[in-house]
Amino acid sequence: MSDIKTLDIRVIDEAFGMATGYVIDFSDRTMAQFFEEELDVDIDADVYRDEGDSKAKRLRCFLRKVDNLTAAKTLRALLNYRDISGFKGGGDQTNGLILTLIGRLEGRQSDQPSQPITPVRDRARLGELRDDLLAVWKKQPQERGVAFERFLKRAFDYYGLRARDGFRIRGEQIDGSFDLDGATYLLEAKWEANKTPAADLHTFEGKLSQKASWARGLFVSYVGFTDVGLHAFGRGKRTVCMSGQDFDEMFERIIPLDEIIRRKVRRAAETGDVLVPVRDMFP
Repeated sequence: MSDIKTLDIRVIDEAFGMATGYVIDFSDRTMAQFFEEELDVDIDADVYRDEGDSKAKRLRCFLRKVDNLTAAKTLRALLNYRDISGFKGGGDQTNGLILTLIGRLEGRQSDQPSQPITPVRDRARLGELRDDLLAVWKKQPQERGVAFERFLKRAFDYYGLRARDGFRIRGEQIDGSFDLDGATYLLEAKWEANKTPAADLHTFEGKLSQKASWARGLFVSYVGFTDVGLHAFGRGKRTVCMSGQDFDEMFERIIPLDEIIRRKVRRAAETGDVLVPVRDMFP
């Protein structure tokens, strides 16, 4: 957490024209591009939306959550951009106060823990993971289980969702467990060519019923689920579902896996639906 105070925020607002929710002359797209290229930060991440969704509110949240040196580096980069763009923000007094703030931040490290920076995802690595997923279908049936297991392990590791004991192949399915936001999830993944029916979902839900009441479940089916099966499985379960199409959308749109699971759980709590496609959750 930085040492930026409320009065400092007022100076920052004036320097970068943030009173009405804007930041300099940025659009949402150009601000995201600026933070990606100059700071390797995903300023659109939900962790920076605690105060609201506007550009100014996201920037204020970011500056408060990061460490002093990161905040100072960000303010210097914004000053350089502002001067190059010709944007008129504040006056000589405001500019002096901003430079004083930057000097203070650079000279004093906060003794409070800072929010880890949310970096822009490595697009090359995401491309490799997507290729791994597509390659599963090209394998011989007896090889698909190992290929799908490896894909899942790499994907979960990449997003910090490390399996407690790895993922294990059992028959035509993979099972395991992982932690997210303090909750324990059982994982079951199916890679066979046919869509997953209700019977498999009921079996998995039965496993959950034997665990602690706070345990949740994620059922991943490579080819998806039958409409009849989802209807028969019902609503209001402890399981949420994810398909291969969901993973493809995740890679295409660079949406973190952990955020997708959070959103699915939230939708399940709100609507009772165990499968809400990624394309519907992130229109």
